[in-house]
Amino acid sequence: MNDHANTAQPHLNEFGQPIGTPVEGWQAPAPVQTAALTQQLDGQYCRMEKLEAEHAPQLQAAFHQASPSLWTYLPYGPFDAEHDYQNWINLLNNKERKHSFAYCIKPLDSDHVLGVCAYLNIKPDAGSIEIGHLCFSPLLQQTTAATEAIFMMIDAAFMLGYRRVEWKCNDLNIPSIAAAGRFGFRFEGVFRQAMVVKGRNRDTAWFAMTDADWQLIRPCYEAWLSPDNFTKKGKKQKQRLSELTKSAHESRKSG
Repeated sequence: MNDHANTAQPHLNEFGQPIGTPVEGWQAPAPVQTAALTQQLDGQYCRMEKLEAEHAPQLQAAFHQASPSLWTYLPYGPFDAEHDYQNWINLLNNKERKHSFAYCIKPLDSDHVLGVCAYLNIKPDAGSIEIGHLCFSPLLQQTTAATEAIFMMIDAAFMLGYRRVEWKCNDLNIPSIAAAGRFGFRFEGVFRQAMVVKGRNRDTAWFAMTDADWQLIRPCYEAWLSPDNFTKKGKKQKQRLSELTKSAHESRKSG
């Protein structure tokens, strides 16, 4: 039995074989490492710029009170000294990592960098890209700026012409799995024994969002990020993003 059977009416070639739908007019997008659009991302609540060595002291200050549990599912950390953060930055910016591009995140209401994230597995020819290396300090976690950072990365990728944005995490990382659903990514499966991280097995959960999905999900972010969605002090949300994105996906199924 094929659990992945496509119920849509297939396109057939001259041999009667099912083939993929045509992708008319599509061209491979620019790599995010060189595209002008992605060199700096500016939003209502935060700014994202290329992660550089100069950010090490700010990252050390931002993470110095973070629980060691923050690093459990990441392949690095926790860190203590400034040179540890410098080595972390060097790792993410390694020139041999041709398929990644790392950012630091600075909320507009702060003078300091409070987290990092990156584009990974950048494949312009396939129109596919991943968001990963998310590491938010306690001061950035559960803030509007944190959500906007994800929004800006997804939006920029699709604006450049990518067709698919991926989210992957340890299958035991329940907070990351919940975040993927909240952000509008759809679960695609688990790759068993995908890698070894810190001497332990990692099964990797895969999530993704297509450009067609984004047409439905983007208005959810816009509604959630609107100042009207928060109380006057800006601390309490009126609508949850998870409810908005879930409703968007359900409307697609019913349609």
